Order: sequence, then C-alpha cells, then structure tokens
Amino acid sequence: MPVSARYSIGIDFGTESGRVLLLELGSGEQLGVTVVPYPSAVIDRTLPHTGEALPPDWALQDPDDWTHVVLTGIPEAIARSGIDPGSVVGLGVDFTSCTVLPVASDGRPLCAHAPWRDRKHAWPKLWKHHSAQPEADRLNEVAQARGESFLARYGGRISSEWYFPKLLEIWVDDREVYEAMDGFYEATDWIVSWMTGLAQRQACTAGYKAMWSPDEGFPDAAYFDAAFPGFSSPTEKLGSSFLPLGARAGALRPQLAQRLGLGADVSVAVGNVDSFVSVPGAGVADPGTFVIVIGTSICDMVVHPQEIRLPGITGVLRDGILPGLYGYEAGQAAVGDMLAWFVSNLGGGVTHEQLEAEAAAIAPGATGLLALDWWNGNRTILADADLTGVILGLTIQSSAAEIYRALLESIAFGSRRIMDNFQEHGLPLQRIVACGGIAERSPLMMQLLADTSGRTVEVPGCADIPARGAALFGAVAAGAFPQITAAVDAMRPPTASSYHPDPRAAAVYERVYAIYRELYDTLGSSRSDWLHELKAIRTRGHA
Repeated sequence: MPVSARYSIGIDFGTESGRVLLLELGSGEQLGVTVVPYPSAVIDRTLPHTGEALPPDWALQDPDDWTHVVLTGIPEAIARSGIDPGSVVGLGVDFTSCTVLPVASDGRPLCAHAPWRDRKHAWPKLWKHHSAQPEADRLNEVAQARGESFLARYGGRISSEWYFPKLLEIWVDDREVYEAMDGFYEATDWIVSWMTGLAQRQACTAGYKAMWSPDEGFPDAAYFDAAFPGFSSPTEKLGSSFLPLGARAGALRPQLAQRLGLGADVSVAVGNVDSFVSVPGAGVADPGTFVIVIGTSICDMVVHPQEIRLPGITGVLRDGILPGLYGYEAGQAAVGDMLAWFVSNLGGGVTHEQLEAEAAAIAPGATGLLALDWWNGNRTILADADLTGVILGLTIQSSAAEIYRALLESIAFGSRRIMDNFQEHGLPLQRIVACGGIAERSPLMMQLLADTSGRTVEVPGCADIPARGAALFGAVAAGAFPQITAAVDAMRPPTASSYHPDPRAAAVYERVYAIYRELYDTLGSSRSDWLHELKAIRTRGHA
C-alpha cells in the first residue's frame, strides 16, 4: 500500500471531552476531526448514583466517558473523512495526567463493579484532584529530611497531582479500596489496555508522575515506609516495567476492531500525555523552544541534550518527550477554567469574545490591576496546590474588561516567571510555540505572551495539536516512521500566526512584572501562610 493511502488515528482525551482525528501519512492532512463531550464531564460536586457530596478539591471522572469517545468518535471520524477504514494502520492516544484509576483483577475499573460504585476512592481521580495535598506534604517533608536525591529531578517538590500522593490518599482513607484494586493505572495506560487487551505501561508517566527514573528506578521502599509506616511496597499497584514512547502496545482487540469497522492489524501505540505529544504535534524537535499548551490549564515543555536539575519544574526525564533528549515539564494550573469562572460568575452575561475585544482596547498598564493566577493552586515554580488567586489594585472604577485583561496578563506573567527560571538555570529559550484552544482563539493572549516575555510566539496552522501528536506516535508504532523525529520532519505543520513583542508594551510590562515578582515571592513563599490559612478556614474551619 502506498504511503499516501495510509492513515493514523489520534485520540486526545481532555478534561471535558475527547477529540478524534485521522492523519494522512503522506501529506499530514487532518481529516474527520470529531469532538465527543464526556457525558459526566468533571465529577466534583456529587458522586454518581449515590449523590454523596464530594469534599473540597475533589475531581473525578467516569471511565465510561473514555470508552464512549472511542466507540463514538472513531466511526464518526471515519464516516466524516470518507476514507477506506482498511487504510488505517496506527492509533495513538494521549491523556490528561496524572489522571489515575483503581483497576480490578479483570482489567475493569474498580468503580464498574457494583460493590465499589458507592466508594468515592474507587473512581478515577482527575489530574486536578488536589485533595491529596496532605500526602504530598508528608512525602516532601520526609524526602527533604532524608536528603533524597530523586527530589531534585522534580524541582525539589512533589505535587499533589501525582501518582503516589493520590495512591496514598486511598491507602490512608479507604484501605478496603486499596486492597481491592489489582492495580492503580494512569488513564492513558488503561485505555490502551482496554483497546488491546494487553496491560502495558509506558515510561513517560512513570517518570514524570510516579518518580521513576530509567537510570535510578524508584525511590527506595524505606523512604515510603518512613513517610507512611506500613506502605513499603510502592510498586505493588504500579509495576516496574515500562515501554518507551512510540512503542507498539499491541493490536486492537478483534472484537473492538470489528465494532469500529477497522482492520484487526491496526497497531496501537503505548499511551502518552496530552501536553507531551503536543511537542511533536506542533512540529518541534529541537532545543531552545518553549512549547506551551494553553487550554484549561497550561503545560510547558522544553527539550535539551543535557540533564539540569533545576528547581521549580515538575520533572525532567531522559527520552520523556523526544528520544535522545531530556524533556522538562512545567506549567500553570488555572487558565481556561479561571477565565470561565470569571465569565460565568462575574461577567454579567458578556461572552469571552466580547470581553476579549474590550480588553484588547485597553493599553498595557492602564487597568492599574495585577493578578496572580492561582485559582487552582500553583503548579510551577512553587508547586503549592494550597495557594489561591489574588487581584491587586481594584477600585470602584474597575470594569469587567479590565479585570479580564488582568487575568490574561497574570497568565502571561506566570509563563514569564517559568521561562525566567529555565533561563536562569542554563536552558536558553529563543522562541515560544503555543497551541491549544486559547492559542487558536485569543490573539490578545498570544500578544501578551510576546510582550511580557520579549520572545516571538508562533501558533501552528493546525488545530487539535495533541491529537495530531498522538496520531504521529500511532504511525511510529505501525512502522510508518522509524522514530517520532522522522515523523515530525515529514509532517511539520505550517505556522498560522506569529506575534512579535511590541517594544512600547514590553517596556510597560517590565515595570509591572517587577511588582509581580515581589508579590509572587511574598504570597507564594515568605508569606504563603496567609493564603494557606484563608483556604484552611474556608475548607475546614469556617463552622
């Protein structure tokens, strides 16, 4: 079969929906893109079926939503494209991370079994499930006291979003659920096992979210036992064998292939992470580029030929994003959902588009406002889920558009702070490549990134970059390309828009950023107890 007749499927499992696309492996054309909303979306109020109120900082998902994306999205994408289903050779997936779920011995989610459906810890915990902060705090405290060297790979701090805090939360709060589960899986690994019938786990999430290193393995069991006496088998629910990115996990199960109308020989790549697949999806394969995936939250990726253990990142891993390079991760926890909060609660019925237009007409610095984008905690460089948002400088003249612009500026300043951290520790960054829904829809946000950072921002000429990247890995798993960098070189997307720093705006923002840095350091470090105490009063001590 000629290359021009072959296709790979990419499935991007997001926070509230899944996206399916077909990638033509000759031209790189994207076909049949289908968006499938999750029927249950984010479960953060009450537990399904029982109506039990969930505690603060909980965020769950229903695994039936994920299989619904596969069963609905793939046939619809193929029907839209009009291609021959037999020409599909590969399939790749990406997922939010760390989204994890307890799995029973039969491979099904524990919450799918009747005895466990009314137990909240039996359900998948979404990436932004932050109630495991006490477990993360304890792991950090003990790691620092013991001088654990692995901590430096993660910027000096373990996040509550990661694998072991969420697993330990179950171990502490509901030992019966912990004992009942056969494994605790990253959702990206589970959906691949559901599609192939083979339980395969990949090295990416093990390295970034479960503190594993291909050179050093896991932290010593004695460390976990010191933090949580009795928890001395950290790999019991995780395993210790991990496949590299781009590896073939297996073929589609025959029954599933038949139901989807695909051939039984479709190769399925091991799972991946939504942010990381965006690097090759956006056409980036070299150091010096700051890749920012900007949507509900922000994930930032940098690749470099050397390992530099700098503070304030969420991880560095050899081959973690691209082969032969060290992949660095950072990010911001509240972006699109912070803007959605403002529009829904304080926007007075005005749309995002209207607020963007009004905010774009406001000159840099003219709002007199400064915000910290900690509406969902701080992912980096502070790695503190108990920090909360701030707006400084409000007056009775402050308008909705001015506040909206200040929130956009807070996102840009947060990105600048992360870039400064990379730059200050020996990872030079020449340009920004931005993708995701906000990159495509908000020229103002892109210009703010350029003006506050002093770097050119490029937006690829293709939507659905994560799904595109997942499809590229599916093509590699199918043998269409020897490795992911070859796939990138063959199908690099064009640049749709470039945003260059405006010198006058940049000069104003340097002055505002100087204040931002002091406020950031004060409320994020030296007086973080103020925000911690306010959150504690709200969540635990207001009665």
